[in-house]
Amino acid sequence: MKNRPDQGVLIASNPAVAAQFFNIYIKAFIEALGYDPKHADTEGGLLGVVSAYYGVVEAQGRGTLHCHMLIWLEGSLNPDEIKAKALRDGGDLEFQQRLMAFLEDAISTSVPPEADPGLDVPLSKYHPCATRGPPPSVPASDMENARANDLSRLAHLCQYHIHTRTCYKYWKGPGHPKECRFDLDASHVRPVSIFDPETGEFELRCLDGLVNHFNETMLESLRCDMDIKFVSSGKLAKAAMFYITDYITKTQLQSHVAYAALELAAMKLSDFNPDQDEFSLRARRLLQKCAYAMIAQQELSGQQVVSYLMGYEDHFTSHKYVNLYWTPLEGFINSERPSPECYSTHRSDTAVESGTAAAVDAGDRPFDTTMNSVKDVELDDITLTVGPDGKFKATANQSADYQHRG
Repeated sequence: MKNRPDQGVLIASNPAVAAQFFNIYIKAFIEALGYDPKHADTEGGLLGVVSAYYGVVEAQGRGTLHCHMLIWLEGSLNPDEIKAKALRDGGDLEFQQRLMAFLEDAISTSVPPEADPGLDVPLSKYHPCATRGPPPSVPASDMENARANDLSRLAHLCQYHIHTRTCYKYWKGPGHPKECRFDLDASHVRPVSIFDPETGEFELRCLDGLVNHFNETMLESLRCDMDIKFVSSGKLAKAAMFYITDYITKTQLQSHVAYAALELAAMKLSDFNPDQDEFSLRARRLLQKCAYAMIAQQELSGQQVVSYLMGYEDHFTSHKYVNLYWTPLEGFINSERPSPECYSTHRSDTAVESGTAAAVDAGDRPFDTTMNSVKDVELDDITLTVGPDGKFKATANQSADYQHRG
């Protein structure tokens, strides 16, 4: 379709197609990463040899699906190792230059110019995201320039940021700095990549402060907006992890809406006959009403629902993980090595007047007030699983399992 609004109408009328399309695209992207679980492939894919990846699917406010993904490269150094190597013997210039060259080749920070603005290619009148790029009918002599023109249009329409009211939704008004909440601004330009000689932190060049960073091959293949970032320091790693976990765990249900739904459910069950309604039955009904009331207020897009019904993945990972139940492990750690912040002793100071020492008898003697002095009753944490017969079965205590078997 030539018209983007028409594309939106088509997707809204058939979310199943959009969900299936997204699932196929993400799997194709992962295949292009070149991950080999046997680690026999030494060539790698788009970014080199990938040792692991973890991606989570989420729906935007308008209902379309997107993916947040962390990618680990084989042989990559952690931020501390990068810092130590960059600053070794006054600065390892060869290492710095090699890392800069790799990152500047993998991450683009500006819209590339068109190779031949006058070149007329079929489908160029359509939005580049609605096409698969220059068709095979383009003469071989023009294909390179046609692809360069196509990449330039893609980068401009997908990666170049134009400020809207959404950018300043958190602006407090006159007298306060008006900054884009996406941290994109024309003044954010850094002509060259540098290593900070004091901290050893790497700062990638930024040729255009209004362009979201992208990988040219990924953009040309996926044909949608993207953002790519190199985690070069511990501070950046923590910030990235906080952003990702906060973003993917946020709830679509506002707190005040949830509380209102719970209040309404409780009010509906406030009238009862104690001679006819058992306490356990009323408790069960209350839980059901609360759950139904909250679910009724939950916003789910058509693509999310279709993905669940069709069994499409909501996350993509190269490894398998075991669920870790943190509460019993935290209790065991606190019992063995209490945290000084949580289990601290507070002493009341003796009042001393200026120049004289007040007499203190047994009744006024200072005393220790110890928090958590009474040990809480420890309850066994039991994990339940559903057996083949559909009945619940208790499994081993995970905390005890770690203690005795490691």
